[in-house]
Amino acid sequence: MKIVTYNVNGLRPRIQQYGSLLKLLDSLDADIICFQETKLSKHDLRADLVRAEGYESFFSCCTRTSDRGRSSGYSGVATFCRVKSAFMSNEVALPISAEEGFTGLLATSKGYEPRKEECPSIAEGLECFSRDELLKVDSEGRCLITDHGQFVLFNLYGPRAVQDDSERIQFKLTFFKMLERRWECLMHQGRRIIIVGDLNIAPAAIDRCDAEPDFEKNEFRQWFRSLLVQNGGRLLDIFRAKHPDRKGAYTCWSQSTGAEEFNYGSRIDHILSARSCLHGEEIQEGHDFVTCNVAECDILMQFQRWKPGNTPRWKGGRSIKLEGSDHVPVYLSLVEIPEVLQHSTPPLSTRYHPQVFGSQTLAFALCSVYHIVVCLLNFLLKSAASMFTRRQTTEQVISEESENPQIPSQEDFLSIPEKYDSRATQISVLGSQSNANILPCIATKKKARLGQGSQLTLNSFFQKCTHRSETSSSSFADSKLCQTDISYSRIEPDGLPSAVDESGASKDCRSSAINNNQHKCQLDACDSDKEKRKVALQEWQRIQQLMQNSVPLCKGHQEPCVPRVVKKAGPNLGRRFYACARAEGPSSNPEANCGYFKWAAVLKSKGKGK
Repeated sequence: MKIVTYNVNGLRPRIQQYGSLLKLLDSLDADIICFQETKLSKHDLRADLVRAEGYESFFSCCTRTSDRGRSSGYSGVATFCRVKSAFMSNEVALPISAEEGFTGLLATSKGYEPRKEECPSIAEGLECFSRDELLKVDSEGRCLITDHGQFVLFNLYGPRAVQDDSERIQFKLTFFKMLERRWECLMHQGRRIIIVGDLNIAPAAIDRCDAEPDFEKNEFRQWFRSLLVQNGGRLLDIFRAKHPDRKGAYTCWSQSTGAEEFNYGSRIDHILSARSCLHGEEIQEGHDFVTCNVAECDILMQFQRWKPGNTPRWKGGRSIKLEGSDHVPVYLSLVEIPEVLQHSTPPLSTRYHPQVFGSQTLAFALCSVYHIVVCLLNFLLKSAASMFTRRQTTEQVISEESENPQIPSQEDFLSIPEKYDSRATQISVLGSQSNANILPCIATKKKARLGQGSQLTLNSFFQKCTHRSETSSSSFADSKLCQTDISYSRIEPDGLPSAVDESGASKDCRSSAINNNQHKCQLDACDSDKEKRKVALQEWQRIQQLMQNSVPLCKGHQEPCVPRVVKKAGPNLGRRFYACARAEGPSSNPEANCGYFKWAAVLKSKGKGK
């Protein structure tokens, strides 16, 4: 079994990048795929975003709106499980149960049907927290729990908190404190847990590109390391257990500074697990989860946005848009996973979501109606053509009989029936002739009827509609041609055209002169527009040159800097400055950003009276 965790930085752009949700999932080639930062709200859960053939999916969306610029749908997690059947299956990848959030208080915690209890019960181990605290933490769509029988999987997206944001720091502390209580409760019950996701914590200096001496003193890093077995905890950092000394193993890079170019990032996407293996309920000596059940755990660097051979930023690469997330996936390969009893997909599956289920039903109904309408129209067309053909043949036979009427006697009917059978055969054969010779006649007659303001026929809906202006112009040309033929057919006895003809010719000369004048005016206007565009282009190039001359050169590389604007709230918000154009990297690398900084000059406007 293969489990993948991937912060997609928006599910929509990743689906657009790969062409479809199914292609995105297949590119990861995993049995369980955990996405973070989907950036979808409840109203965005459409079939094309959440459903893929061969996968069962579970979503948790942010429903909280705060006054800090965060709105509904800015975070979110999703879990996709690749299964052969969603019903009566013994596959471990198909969850036995699923839960949105981890507090048990969300309205859709267990499924999309309305909950029977008026006051949902708090999850075990979290009774010491108030309901308001639990709902505040759980309403940002940061956790999905799926129970796969042999283990319970937590798909997490940890909050981000900058150093001077006390509110988000407290939120992050509360979030992980509640989660730890939930983990302890499950492990006390004898359950094995696997925790995957973007925790927004680089636990040690080896996991950060620019770790300072006091890097590991951060309270969140201390909390993370306290969970690990080597520090007395009960969890294993599976990647570090497999690769304890690997440096530069990063999973996230800053997009704005181009840090991927020099691998200037951090490892904040993790896979953790309880220590016990899957061989038995009791922990045996020399047995643990990594040794017995983990085949490999590594980073999928092929999903990195920056590829070898890309144009560097200072050589024009800044203008090239790189597709992909600012994170890369991390995968875990498990072996010797026992099967589970037969079960069906949990009620939280998106196949039961009202919007998804309703859209699928509506699409099926529309397709059915479309096929019915098409079949009905085809039947009516064939019936109409057949009836018209039979009528024409019948009228033809009757007209022939009326010209040469022959009234047979009773003896003729009894003596030579073949004669009249042949006549009936003739009628039937005429009626079953190919429509290739008859349908044009029908079309011609019905086209004529259209010109007389009659009702549209069924055939008219299946013919190419010519533009009304083309029809009117063609009819006008035909009428003009007919008038010309008639006027030139009126020849005087002396062989000269009449006065009417002369006036028509003079009108043609005047119209051609007018057309020539209009064409000349159009050419003059076109030349004038070209001249204006040329002048504007030259002026813009002059302005660009002036701007280029005013841009300072960085001291490290003597190259033009790039202008930037302060976006952080504070006294300098909106102020422009210049910085080195190269990608961020280690200070020991001379090719990386030199750190040059300069404020842009502030232009002071003079008063009118001065």
